Amino acid sequence: MIKKTYINGVGCLSAQKTFDTVFLEEAVYNKNENIFFLNKPVYKDFISPVASRRMANGIKNGIVASAYAMKEANVENIDAIITGTGMGCIEDSEKFLKTIIDNNEEFLTPTSFIQSTHNTVGAQIALTLQCKGYNFTYVNGAISFESALLDAKMQIEADEAKSILVGGVDENGDYTTSLFKLAGYIKDEKSAPYDLLNETTKGAVYGEGASFFVLEDEKKDTTYAEFVDVAFKNILQENEVETEITAFLKANNLEISDIDAVILGLNGDAEFDSYYKNLTQNAFAETPQVFYKHLSGEFNTSTAFAFWVGSKIIKTQTIPEIIKVNSLEKPAYNTILLYNHLCGKNHSFTLLSK
Repeated sequence: MIKKTYINGVGCLSAQKTFDTVFLEEAVYNKNENIFFLNKPVYKDFISPVASRRMANGIKNGIVASAYAMKEANVENIDAIITGTGMGCIEDSEKFLKTIIDNNEEFLTPTSFIQSTHNTVGAQIALTLQCKGYNFTYVNGAISFESALLDAKMQIEADEAKSILVGGVDENGDYTTSLFKLAGYIKDEKSAPYDLLNETTKGAVYGEGASFFVLEDEKKDTTYAEFVDVAFKNILQENEVETEITAFLKANNLEISDIDAVILGLNGDAEFDSYYKNLTQNAFAETPQVFYKHLSGEFNTSTAFAFWVGSKIIKTQTIPEIIKVNSLEKPAYNTILLYNHLCGKNHSFTLLSK
């Protein structure tokens, strides 16, 4: 008997108020900014100010998000910590590179470098919790979080771990965002206001966030949903996505008609949103459709925010107006599919059920 994987606690820090609230009731659809910044918690409630001073934002956010998730799941100890991050603690990387240039490569302190490596977030959480178990970080572009999910699921199925902390963390860095603007990844300031469902311009609205989840092999009072399956493909043509989704669902004995809501990574990039638009108009035309990047912004692990949204929809059995793409509703939300890609690459499919 293969063990099932349950989401027993969630902690989400994002550009919205997604902690100490129920489900997006205080969310704001900001159409004027092309870069969203995190809605910060009170760090000193979780981390001593002395330690906090030396930590990058990504690390602090990871520690707080994981603390929320563990508190919800009522766990003190976990067997493993698995993190996904696209850019790691990019601010410290920038600081380090800048010092190299400013000091002609002499007299450098290694602090920023040490704190900028991608696995720092998982390491600091482990230090905070004194967790000496399996600790792994996936840096895998837009499927970094999904890679972490897959690892966690395999560990639970193989009975290697019973309780795992899984999360996705990314932060904004000034220099990196300026490069992203140059490269055309971020929408032009001149094309505001941004209406992500009806954009005609290239680029996306960027953001940052940290979401952590306690995944366990047994159901509890705090369980949000069952995490059923995840799959990813590096490259797909637009006309292959539906076939891929059908095959993914079939592997889980489901059909498209069994999906009660689909959560799509629509980000307003006119060049690539057609991948999603095809699905909204054809395969999922009769399904309640949800989007979220107008609230979180686009970043490598924005799907961790989507995973949070999916968990909340199943637990609360409601879809807040602010994330609806269409107005369809279902009497119950038992099975939810998440689909995301970034610039036509790294397509991921994630399945949640009640």
